[in-house]
Amino acid sequence: MLSHDSAVSDFYDDAALSSTYHPELIELIKRATGARRVEIFDDTRRSSSSAKQREHGTRDPANIVHNDYTHESGPRRLEDFFSDSPDQVPRLKQRRFAIINAWRPIGEPVVDHPLVLCDARSVRGDDLVAVERRGADRIGELQVAMYQPDQRWYYYPRMHRGEVLLFKTYDSALDGRTRFTPHSSCKDPRAPADAAPRESLETRCMVFF
Repeated sequence: MLSHDSAVSDFYDDAALSSTYHPELIELIKRATGARRVEIFDDTRRSSSSAKQREHGTRDPANIVHNDYTHESGPRRLEDFFSDSPDQVPRLKQRRFAIINAWRPIGEPVVDHPLVLCDARSVRGDDLVAVERRGADRIGELQVAMYQPDQRWYYYPRMHRGEVLLFKTYDSALDGRTRFTPHSSCKDPRAPADAAPRESLETRCMVFF
Protein backbone atom coordinates (compact mmCIF):
# COMPACT_ATOMS: atom_id res chain seq x y z
CA MET A 1 0.00 0.00 0.00
CA LEU A 2 1.23 3.48 -0.89
CA SER A 3 0.30 6.98 0.16
CA HIS A 4 -0.92 9.04 -2.77
CA ASP A 5 -2.76 12.35 -2.65
CA SER A 6 -4.29 12.73 -6.09
CA ALA A 7 -5.09 16.10 -7.63
CA VAL A 8 -8.45 14.59 -8.64
CA SER A 9 -11.29 15.63 -6.35
CA ASP A 10 -14.10 13.72 -8.11
CA PHE A 11 -13.19 10.16 -9.07
CA TYR A 12 -16.54 9.80 -10.84
CA ASP A 13 -15.32 12.30 -13.45
CA ASP A 14 -14.05 10.26 -16.41
CA ALA A 15 -12.28 13.25 -17.95
CA ALA A 16 -10.37 13.89 -14.72
CA LEU A 17 -9.30 10.26 -14.58
CA SER A 18 -7.91 10.41 -18.12
CA SER A 19 -6.26 13.82 -17.89
CA THR A 20 -4.96 13.77 -14.32
CA TYR A 21 -5.27 10.49 -12.45
CA HIS A 22 -3.88 8.18 -15.11
CA PRO A 23 -0.64 10.17 -15.55
CA GLU A 24 -0.27 10.29 -11.75
CA LEU A 25 -0.78 6.56 -11.49
CA ILE A 26 1.65 5.75 -14.29
CA GLU A 27 4.43 7.65 -12.51
CA LEU A 28 3.50 6.10 -9.16
CA ILE A 29 3.69 2.56 -10.55
CA LYS A 30 6.95 3.25 -12.34
CA ARG A 31 8.51 4.48 -9.10
CA ALA A 32 7.12 1.60 -7.05
CA THR A 33 8.06 -1.21 -9.44
CA GLY A 34 10.91 0.05 -11.60
CA ALA A 35 8.81 -0.50 -14.72
CA ARG A 36 9.91 1.19 -17.93
CA ARG A 37 6.39 1.49 -19.40
CA VAL A 38 2.84 1.47 -18.02
CA GLU A 39 -0.39 1.37 -20.04
CA ILE A 40 -3.79 1.79 -18.38
CA PHE A 41 -6.66 -0.16 -19.90
CA ASP A 42 -9.58 -0.19 -17.47
CA ASP A 43 -11.25 1.75 -14.65
CA THR A 44 -13.94 0.05 -12.56
CA ARG A 45 -15.87 1.82 -9.82
CA ARG A 46 -17.64 -0.16 -7.13
CA SER A 47 -20.00 0.74 -4.30
CA SER A 48 -21.98 -1.12 -1.68
CA SER A 49 -24.66 1.59 -1.94
CA SER A 50 -27.55 0.85 -4.31
CA ALA A 51 -28.15 4.61 -4.57
CA LYS A 52 -24.56 5.18 -5.74
CA GLN A 53 -24.91 2.30 -8.17
CA ARG A 54 -27.99 3.89 -9.72
CA GLU A 55 -26.45 7.36 -9.77
CA HIS A 56 -23.07 6.45 -11.25
CA GLY A 57 -23.56 3.02 -12.79
CA THR A 58 -21.06 1.48 -10.38
CA ARG A 59 -20.78 -2.23 -9.71
CA ASP A 60 -21.17 -4.17 -6.47
CA PRO A 61 -18.03 -5.02 -4.49
CA ALA A 62 -16.81 -8.37 -5.80
CA ASN A 63 -17.70 -11.14 -3.36
CA ILE A 64 -16.20 -14.11 -5.21
CA VAL A 65 -12.64 -15.04 -4.29
CA HIS A 66 -10.83 -14.80 -7.60
CA ASN A 67 -7.84 -13.62 -9.59
CA ASP A 68 -8.52 -11.61 -12.74
CA TYR A 69 -6.25 -13.52 -15.15
CA THR A 70 -4.79 -16.95 -15.82
CA HIS A 71 -1.65 -18.32 -17.48
CA GLU A 72 -3.54 -18.06 -20.79
CA SER A 73 -5.67 -14.94 -20.45
CA GLY A 74 -2.88 -12.64 -19.23
CA PRO A 75 -0.96 -12.79 -22.54
CA ARG A 76 -4.25 -12.74 -24.45
CA ARG A 77 -5.20 -9.47 -22.73
CA LEU A 78 -1.90 -8.02 -23.92
CA GLU A 79 -2.73 -9.05 -27.49
CA ASP A 80 -6.21 -7.55 -27.22
CA PHE A 81 -4.86 -4.26 -25.91
CA PHE A 82 -2.43 -3.93 -28.81
CA SER A 83 -4.87 -5.16 -31.47
CA ASP A 84 -4.40 -1.90 -33.40
CA SER A 85 -0.62 -2.33 -33.43
CA PRO A 86 -0.02 -6.10 -33.33
CA ASP A 87 3.59 -5.67 -34.47
CA GLN A 88 4.42 -4.55 -30.91
CA VAL A 89 3.23 -7.77 -29.30
CA PRO A 90 6.13 -10.15 -30.12
CA ARG A 91 8.68 -7.62 -28.90
CA LEU A 92 6.77 -6.92 -25.69
CA LYS A 93 6.37 -10.63 -24.96
CA GLN A 94 10.13 -11.10 -25.10
CA ARG A 95 10.45 -9.23 -21.82
CA ARG A 96 8.68 -9.54 -18.50
CA PHE A 97 5.30 -7.87 -18.20
CA ALA A 98 2.64 -7.84 -15.51
CA ILE A 99 -0.93 -6.71 -14.98
CA ILE A 100 -1.27 -4.63 -11.83
CA ASN A 101 -4.49 -3.52 -10.20
CA ALA A 102 -4.41 -0.13 -8.43
CA TRP A 103 -7.23 -0.03 -5.87
CA ARG A 104 -8.26 2.98 -3.82
CA PRO A 105 -11.23 4.31 -1.87
CA ILE A 106 -12.97 7.27 -3.50
CA GLY A 107 -15.46 8.17 -0.77
CA GLU A 108 -15.36 7.88 3.00
CA PRO A 109 -12.77 5.63 4.70
CA VAL A 110 -13.65 1.99 4.06
CA VAL A 111 -15.22 0.46 7.16
CA ASP A 112 -17.27 -2.33 5.58
CA HIS A 113 -16.76 -4.51 2.49
CA PRO A 114 -12.98 -3.93 2.44
CA LEU A 115 -10.72 -5.39 -0.22
CA VAL A 116 -9.14 -8.59 1.13
CA LEU A 117 -6.01 -10.17 -0.34
CA CYS A 118 -4.52 -13.63 0.00
CA ASP A 119 -0.81 -13.96 0.69
CA ALA A 120 0.33 -15.65 -2.52
CA ARG A 121 2.94 -17.62 -0.57
CA SER A 122 0.08 -19.48 1.10
CA VAL A 123 -1.64 -20.42 -2.19
CA ARG A 124 -1.04 -23.85 -3.70
CA GLY A 125 -1.24 -24.42 -7.44
CA ASP A 126 -4.43 -26.44 -7.21
CA ASP A 127 -6.15 -23.74 -5.12
CA LEU A 128 -6.83 -21.77 -8.31
CA VAL A 129 -9.27 -23.05 -10.94
CA ALA A 130 -9.57 -21.44 -14.38
CA VAL A 131 -13.11 -20.34 -15.29
CA GLU A 132 -14.33 -18.91 -18.59
CA ARG A 133 -15.73 -15.39 -18.45
CA ARG A 134 -17.94 -14.15 -21.28
CA GLY A 135 -18.26 -10.42 -21.92
CA ALA A 136 -20.09 -8.40 -24.54
CA ASP A 137 -17.02 -8.07 -26.77
CA ARG A 138 -14.71 -10.93 -25.82
CA ILE A 139 -14.34 -14.22 -23.98
CA GLY A 140 -11.90 -14.10 -21.10
CA GLU A 141 -10.69 -16.39 -18.36
CA LEU A 142 -10.17 -15.82 -14.66
CA GLN A 143 -9.25 -17.97 -11.69
CA VAL A 144 -11.58 -18.86 -8.83
CA ALA A 145 -9.86 -19.70 -5.55
CA MET A 146 -10.75 -22.85 -3.64
CA TYR A 147 -10.57 -22.79 0.14
CA GLN A 148 -7.74 -24.45 1.97
CA PRO A 149 -6.98 -23.81 5.65
CA ASP A 150 -3.36 -22.75 5.19
CA GLN A 151 -4.28 -19.68 3.15
CA ARG A 152 -3.48 -16.39 4.86
CA TRP A 153 -5.77 -13.43 4.25
CA TYR A 154 -5.20 -9.75 4.99
CA TYR A 155 -6.84 -6.37 4.62
CA TYR A 156 -6.00 -2.76 5.45
CA PRO A 157 -8.61 -1.34 7.84
CA ARG A 158 -10.11 2.07 7.18
CA MET A 159 -8.29 2.72 3.93
CA HIS A 160 -8.92 6.29 2.77
CA ARG A 161 -8.72 8.42 -0.37
CA GLY A 162 -5.05 9.20 0.17
CA GLU A 163 -4.03 5.55 -0.09
CA VAL A 164 -3.70 3.20 -3.06
CA LEU A 165 -3.06 -0.53 -2.99
CA LEU A 166 -1.12 -2.17 -5.83
CA PHE A 167 -1.38 -5.90 -6.42
CA LYS A 168 -0.51 -8.21 -9.30
CA THR A 169 -3.13 -10.24 -11.11
CA TYR A 170 -0.67 -11.58 -13.70
CA ASP A 171 3.09 -11.79 -14.11
CA SER A 172 4.81 -13.39 -17.09
CA ALA A 173 7.93 -14.23 -15.05
CA LEU A 174 8.40 -17.94 -14.33
CA ASP A 175 11.24 -17.57 -11.83
CA GLY A 176 9.27 -18.40 -8.69
CA ARG A 177 8.00 -14.92 -7.84
CA THR A 178 4.32 -14.23 -7.17
CA ARG A 179 2.26 -14.31 -10.37
CA PHE A 180 -1.33 -14.09 -9.10
CA THR A 181 -3.16 -12.54 -6.13
CA PRO A 182 -6.51 -14.04 -5.08
CA HIS A 183 -8.75 -11.29 -3.73
CA SER A 184 -12.32 -10.40 -2.89
CA SER A 185 -14.36 -8.23 -0.54
CA CYS A 186 -16.00 -9.28 2.69
CA LYS A 187 -18.76 -8.16 4.99
CA ASP A 188 -17.13 -7.03 8.24
CA PRO A 189 -19.36 -8.14 11.15
CA ARG A 190 -17.75 -5.47 13.34
CA ALA A 191 -18.82 -2.60 11.07
CA PRO A 192 -21.49 -0.35 12.62
CA ALA A 193 -24.94 -0.44 11.09
CA ASP A 194 -24.59 3.17 9.94
CA ALA A 195 -21.16 2.70 8.33
CA ALA A 196 -20.67 4.75 5.18
CA PRO A 197 -21.01 2.67 2.01
CA ARG A 198 -17.82 1.54 0.38
CA GLU A 199 -16.87 3.47 -2.74
CA SER A 200 -13.76 2.38 -4.62
CA LEU A 201 -11.93 2.63 -7.91
CA GLU A 202 -9.76 -0.11 -9.37
CA THR A 203 -7.54 0.70 -12.32
CA ARG A 204 -5.95 -2.10 -14.32
CA CYS A 205 -2.54 -1.48 -15.80
CA MET A 206 -0.18 -3.25 -18.20
CA VAL A 207 3.29 -2.92 -16.70
CA PHE A 208 6.41 -3.58 -18.78
CA PHE A 209 9.89 -4.16 -17.36
